[in-house]
Amino acid sequence: MLYKFKSKAAGDLIMLEPNGRRVLQIIGKDPGPQGIILPEEMPGAIAKLEQAIADEEAEHKRLIEEAKAKGEVPPKFEGVSLRQRAVPFIDMLNRCGKEEKEIVWGV
Repeated sequence: MLYKFKSKAAGDLIMLEPNGRRVLQIIGKDPGPQGIILPEEMPGAIAKLEQAIADEEAEHKRLIEEAKAKGEVPPKFEGVSLRQRAVPFIDMLNRCGKEEKEIVWGV
């Protein structure tokens, strides 16, 4: 399944199901087949995504430093970070929030 996020203020954004679900869960939305993000929800959604990105990066840094301190090989992480996956969505949220247009998916 794919998530296709649409808005009148930005181009469509397509995410694979696991990535779209994760982003929606982070911002507190039901990752169902259809949904809407209202303009008044967008600042909170952006803040939640930015916090999740910071948390993930801090955890990765901690694990690398911990491994180095033990003399072990640092762990490998998923090839594409949450930051890389979420930045286009954050951009869409910013654009849509400024123009007061909702984002929908599954319609």
